[in-house]
Amino acid sequence: MMSTPYNTPDRTHFTLERNAFGKLILTTESGVRFEAVVPVRAFPIQSPEVGISIVNTDSEEVGWVDQLVDCPEPAQSLIRQELAAREFMPVIAQIVGVSSFSTPCTWTVDTDRGRTEFVLRGDEDIRRIGKDNALLIADTHGIQYLVRDQFALNTASKKILDRFL
Repeated sequence: MMSTPYNTPDRTHFTLERNAFGKLILTTESGVRFEAVVPVRAFPIQSPEVGISIVNTDSEEVGWVDQLVDCPEPAQSLIRQELAAREFMPVIAQIVGVSSFSTPCTWTVDTDRGRTEFVLRGDEDIRRIGKDNALLIADTHGIQYLVRDQFALNTASKKILDRFL
């Protein structure tokens, strides 16, 4: 199947709607329709509301949103709903305990989605991100856990985290 790239210089003027199957449809100002489009954040951690690309089924960018808050309704709500359904990144509020200070080990954490346990394979699965004090912790299943500010955690959590950094 041959696809025609969308090479219009202004990709910011479009409408979004859902079809009967729940898929997003983007229609450009000139009337070109792209079915089953997906929003993708350019900066999911540092600036989740800035720079959102809308890509087609061939992963080609067909739309762009500079600032999500400036996007008109209903497109803004549809983009937020789609991103929420696709993204799963629990935020760690507290590290309750670890099974061992050597890896692999099981971590028990409280997140914004409740208490959970995961297995940390190795120290390299904890990564610093951005200029802030944020961390990404990957478990053995590929789920990414976010620590927004490692220094804002309680004292016990910081002590545990320090053993792995």
